Amino acid sequence: MTAITAPRRLARLRTLALTGIATTGAAAAALTLMPTSAHAAEAPQTAHSVTAPSHDSHTDPGGAGNLDGWIKKSLAIMKDKGIPGSYEGLRRNIMRESGGNPNAQNNWDVNAQKGIPSKGLLQVIDPTFNAYHVAGTAHSVTDPVANITAAANYAAHRYGSIDNVNSAY
Repeated sequence: MTAITAPRRLARLRTLALTGIATTGAAAAALTLMPTSAHAAEAPQTAHSVTAPSHDSHTDPGGAGNLDGWIKKSLAIMKDKGIPGSYEGLRRNIMRESGGNPNAQNNWDVNAQKGIPSKGLLQVIDPTFNAYHVAGTAHSVTDPVANITAAANYAAHRYGSIDNVNSAY
């Protein structure tokens, strides 16, 4: 069996996501939330990685402590603010985007090359986070609850719900 190169592997993972096959975090590397005006074609890359910053400022991010808790806390805020979405839709997208790592950061795609890397559980860039931040959550793109809620708010405006997102945003 021959080795699969990083670009080939990423292309395969994107194909699987587009056909609706769950990838459970294996494609955490590069699917990005961005405002419509920031959409740009991704250029082929030679190295692909999603990294977590060396410092972890989240001993108990969002006050919920774990992925299940962060999702549930975000869902409560979303319900209060009228933002649609389900536990399953959020979890599916989180696992694809970051593998559940609240400190994940994409350092290679077109956004990173422009100095605005995707960050957090749902890989949100700072301009999107700022535009869709939901009052009542921390104003930190890597805070799990704030990241989930802002991403769900963006997805609601762009796609009707995070539940309708089954591939790249």
